Amino acid sequence: MNRIRLALFFIFLGVDVGVFMVGTASELTEEEANLFMSEFEKIIADIDAWGIFTHNTVIALPMFIPGLGVAWGFFSAWSTGTAFAAITIATPGLAGINPLSIFLSPFGLMEITAYSIGISRSFILIWAIVKKTGLGRHVAPTLAEIGVVLLLLLAGGYIEFYLISTAIATGS
Repeated sequence: MNRIRLALFFIFLGVDVGVFMVGTASELTEEEANLFMSEFEKIIADIDAWGIFTHNTVIALPMFIPGLGVAWGFFSAWSTGTAFAAITIATPGLAGINPLSIFLSPFGLMEITAYSIGISRSFILIWAIVKKTGLGRHVAPTLAEIGVVLLLLLAGGYIEFYLISTAIATGS
C-alpha cells in the first residue's frame, strides 16, 4: 500500500469520525428519539449475524461509487451519530457514554475501517476521473478493497451478534 493511499485512508477515517460526532450533537426532541427507537427496535427484533452483515454491506458498497460514495459515507456517519443521540435521549442511563466508545469495540473498529476504505477509494476514483488518468489501473485495487470490506463486515457482523446475544443471555 503506498503512502498516499494510507494517508487518504486516515484522512477520511478522521473526517468520518468527525461527521459522526457532529451527528451525535443533533438536538432531537424526546418524541423524535422515541420514534427513532420504535423503528430501530422493529429493525433489530429478529436480526442475526447475517442480517447485521447485510445491513452494513448495503451501507458500505455505495461508498465505492466515485465521488458520490464520499457524500454517502459522510451522510451515513452523520445518521449514525444522530441515531446515537436518539438512543441516549430515549435511554437516559446511556447519556454519560462517550460516543467514540462505539469505535473501541471489535465490530466498531471493523465497521469504521470498512467504511473509511470505501470512502477513500471513492475519492481516489473521482480524482482519477477528474485528472483523466484512467480507471483501468484502479479496477484490481478497488475489487481487492471491496473484498477486504466484505470480510471485515462479515466478521464484524458475527462478532456484533455474538456480543449482543451474550449480553442478552446474561442480562447485561
